[in-house]
This record gives sequence, C-alpha cells and structure tokens, in this order.
Amino acid sequence: MTISEMFSSFLNKLKIDNSEKISLRYGEITSSLNKKFSGTESKEANSLQVGSYGRHTGIKGISDLDMLYIMPKGKWDTYKDGKQSQLLTDTKDAIKARYPKTDVRVDRLVVTVTYTDFYIEVQPVFEELDDEDESYFKYPDTYNGGSWKKTKPRQEMQEIKDLNEKKNNNLRMLCKMARAWRNKHNVNMGGLLIDTLAYNFMRATSDFDDKSFLYFDFLSRDFFKYLSEQPDKSHYKAPGSNQNVRVKEKFQNIADETYSLCLKAIDAEGKETVNEKWRKVYGSHFPAGEVEESKSESSIGGLLTGLAAVGAGLAVAKAVSAKHSYDNTEEFIENSYQVSIQYNLVIDCDVSQNGFRENSLANMLTRRIPLLANKKLNFKVTHCDVPPPYSLKWKILNRGDEAERRNCVRGQLHDDEGYQSKSETTNFRGSHLVECYAIKNGYMVARAKIDVPIK
Repeated sequence: MTISEMFSSFLNKLKIDNSEKISLRYGEITSSLNKKFSGTESKEANSLQVGSYGRHTGIKGISDLDMLYIMPKGKWDTYKDGKQSQLLTDTKDAIKARYPKTDVRVDRLVVTVTYTDFYIEVQPVFEELDDEDESYFKYPDTYNGGSWKKTKPRQEMQEIKDLNEKKNNNLRMLCKMARAWRNKHNVNMGGLLIDTLAYNFMRATSDFDDKSFLYFDFLSRDFFKYLSEQPDKSHYKAPGSNQNVRVKEKFQNIADETYSLCLKAIDAEGKETVNEKWRKVYGSHFPAGEVEESKSESSIGGLLTGLAAVGAGLAVAKAVSAKHSYDNTEEFIENSYQVSIQYNLVIDCDVSQNGFRENSLANMLTRRIPLLANKKLNFKVTHCDVPPPYSLKWKILNRGDEAERRNCVRGQLHDDEGYQSKSETTNFRGSHLVECYAIKNGYMVARAKIDVPIK
C-alpha cells in the first residue's frame, strides 16, 4: 500500500458508523423535552448537537455525545433565581417520563442519558445576545448553591468549519487521527482540547493547505512535533468562543515519543514493516500490511465474535514470521469496548524471587537494571481515579522470536480477579507488554501499560 492508500483507509475506518442511531436518540430526547417545556413533540426544534459530533471531529466508537436543549424564554423567570438544580431535575424527569427504562441521571452541569453503546449529556440552556449582538447560551451549574455560566458552541463549530475549508478539509481529519492517537496511548485529553490544538497547529502552518493523503505521514510528524514543543499550560483558548479549555494532564512527553515513532515509520516507507510502525502511532484502526494482516486476522472486527467458535473455543489465526509459525492469539480492547478515555490509571510491578521482594519494575527500568528470567512479577494498580463501580481487565502480550518459537504470544483479555493485581513469571527473554483497562458503564475509560524487557 502507498502512503496515500494507508491514510485513506485509516480515515475511512475512523468514520462514525452509527450516525442514524445517534440522530434517532437525539430526536427522541428532543421530542420529550419539547413536550414538557414547549408544548410540541418536534424531534428537531430547540435542539443543538454540539461537542465532537457537532464539530464533525468525532470518530468511530464515539461514546460521549453532547446536546443543548434551548429553553423557551418564557421559562427564565421559573428558574433564574437559584433554581439550577430544579431545571436539571425537570429535564431528567421529562426524559424519564417518556423513556422509563433508560438510565437517566442528573450531574453537576448536565443530565446524562446512558444507552448500551453511547451516552448523551443533555444541557438545558437559555439563549441570549451579548453587547455585540452575538449569541451565547447560559447553562446551569449546581455547584456551591448554583450559578449561571456562558458557553458559545456555535462559534466553535463555525470556526472549525471555516478553517477546515481553508485547509483542504485536513483540519477535521487531523482531529480524528489525533483521537485515534489519544485512545492508543492513553492520553487523558478532552475532545475540545484536541480540536483546539489541531486548530492552532493548522492555523500556524501553510504546509498542508493543499495537500492530500500522500502527505499525511509528514502531517503526523509535524503535528506531534508541535505538541511536544508546547509549553506547560493549565488551559488553552477554544477557537471561536475563546473559552478556557482545561489541560487534564501533560501530553508533551507522549507526543515527543510519538514524534520519534513517526520518524521511524517514515523511514520504513516501502518496507513490509511500515504499516506496523504506523499502527504503533495510531493503533489498530490503522490498516495492517500484508504480513500483519495474516497475523491479526483473528482479532480484527471484534475478534470476529461470530467465528462459529461457540462450544468449540476461540479460533486463532496461524501467523507466520520470517522464522517461526505460531498462533496469533492477541485481542484488542477496542474491539470489545467503546473507548472513552476520561480518567487516570497507573500500574507498577513488584519483582521478587524466592518469596523476597527485590525491586519495583518502574525503578529497575529507570535505573536500567536488567530484568532476568525466573523472577516473579506482581503487577498492581497504584492509582485509579475512576469513580466506582468499575471493573478491570488485564492483557499480557509476549513479543519477539522466543515467544513465536515457543508459540506463546498470548495477548488475550482477562478479567481482574478482584484484587487489582496480576501475577506472572519471567520465563523467557523478549520484549513483553502488560496492559490494564478500567471498564465503566460498558466503556473503556482508562488504560495503563508497562513494557517488560526480559534479558
């Protein structure tokens, strides 16, 4: 595949594939709120799709959707004086009355409506005009007794749209690729921050104003270089609205590592390994090459869950490397759960032998102490800010010639046994990978990983 074909296929795989269902849910919620507040059952009036979906920067598997319901002006007197919480409660009750079996809850700023494959955060708002006759919305904040705050999503959506058209539609595609990168590398970065950084980057350069997929390798390289060189900031200004967009955690180091991965992928152009190297940047949505395609046949498409494996065990593909033939058993969390990184998860590992703890793996890697065979490893969660209840899954992947020779690649997803830990042993040398995933309400909301280089 050429560079153009690879990135064209990649962006095609990132397209949202359930737009009809999303629009149906938006319409149902809008109708229930119109019946309560406006005396109509219109599925379109007084509703505004915002967030990543409204800016057209979301990707396949989008799980968090945003909607504004524009309240009738005549209702302002009912809620203006300290009735923010009441407005959210009335909004919840209106949705619940029409859809009693749906999970509907009040949060600090929104009403969350949770379905099986995504959730919609509904924010009731009042539309106003500022001194320059520019539209904005007042929304309720129930914190500390309640207050009214301002938001300007229309301006944000318009600004993204305008610059995207000036940049050969490359801005929105960059926003989508950045989301795939975020999900692959566990970057706790909100959608509006991604779009803001991509907007700032595209506005600062003219190198890609008329470029096609053929140059998306250089676009990736330059964008991650740009991210890696950003100063530490607590927030950025959103395009169009100029509202503050919070930085949840630093992203510069991960961006710098990704920049290096991009350089390696560019150097591999024309080689069999090029797709594999780009998949290290963007994850499993990036197309596999001919060699990798045969290796990952069993894991693509939700592990082909209908593989006629019922009662016969999970089928696996026979992969063939340059030296060995082996069963490719690796599974990908993205094929089992929608990805919505919202929280932080950190894991470490205690290394021991003969029942005595010797060191932590993180400390050994930092000090470049070699990890030898015949050690016991106890991987454990050291930090997780996901609100309970949630569940954990683990993945142990063996990589390298020795793993292939022994036909012991592994890589399946396993449930945590309730102790937030996973015990393993160092049996043979190679580059091994341990990942942990936090699952909440059917979404993968946090992930952590440790590379385990066994000498």
